[in-house]
Amino acid sequence: MDSDRIDELDQRLLQLLQLDGRAPFSRLARDLDVSERTVARRYRRLRVMGLRIVGQPVPDRLGLVRWLLRLRCTPDAAGAIADALARRPDTSWVTLASGGTELYCALNTRTADERNALLLQKLPRTPHVLTVSAHCMMRIFVGTTSTWHATRFDAPAPTGPSPSVEPLLLDPTDRVLFAVLARDGRATLAELGTAADRSPSSVQRHLDRLRDEGALGFSVDFDPELLGYRMTTQLWLNIVPVHLRTVGEALATHPEIAFAAAVTGTSNLVASGVFRTPADLYDYLDRRIGPLPGIQNIETAPTLREVKRLVHVLP
Repeated sequence: MDSDRIDELDQRLLQLLQLDGRAPFSRLARDLDVSERTVARRYRRLRVMGLRIVGQPVPDRLGLVRWLLRLRCTPDAAGAIADALARRPDTSWVTLASGGTELYCALNTRTADERNALLLQKLPRTPHVLTVSAHCMMRIFVGTTSTWHATRFDAPAPTGPSPSVEPLLLDPTDRVLFAVLARDGRATLAELGTAADRSPSSVQRHLDRLRDEGALGFSVDFDPELLGYRMTTQLWLNIVPVHLRTVGEALATHPEIAFAAAVTGTSNLVASGVFRTPADLYDYLDRRIGPLPGIQNIETAPTLREVKRLVHVLP
């Protein structure tokens, strides 16, 4: 097969990895009805093409508050500002949109001081930043550990609200595991054990605890353009409050939507969709968004450049 061509088997493999990024090759081979050698060969090839499996912390389970920043900048400075935000350890993704004058940035903070240092001190003093709006993510309907551009093949059932529990406390081993898995979510138990100076069985217990407690998730990062999806678009919706949950849970079932969250601000629902063409985006807005209840207005902003993605550093 062509080295740059994605066929049906590749797509099925990506689908299974999205269901469980650490699934062993033996299980993947059984589910795909191919040999382990074939799975390993396909996986290595996809890695060369840019596939990453990344372990990520679930912010609210670890006592982190997730913010979405929306910055409008002068065209000559937007790229430099985006690069500066991408270098910050507390940002997980940064994208450039709307003709190159608007930036979106996801930020995880633990304290008000951390939040205010950026929102009230750093950004307002940055030259060429025209406006800054900060939107607290109150409820993430889909994409807790995914990126804005992780195309989903099967839409999972919407999850219920997160239980009101104390944040999970991490020990030094947990933090080492998060750091290694952020680079390679399929790192072996031996590799994780070497990094954490723990036995493979001890590492497995830590991983099981983090996953069972809902603190660790795994995401598939693969360029949607290689699958034919060339239009990633940010959607800002203003929903009548009584219908906010209904619309958010509906979007969570749409395969086109990689991320959807209820946020503070004038637009109370933000989502990111992945589409093949502008015509597909139009059809989605017309046939999938249009019939939903309580939508007062919607704003769309196509993504121009992804500056940073799938990077989480625990504070």
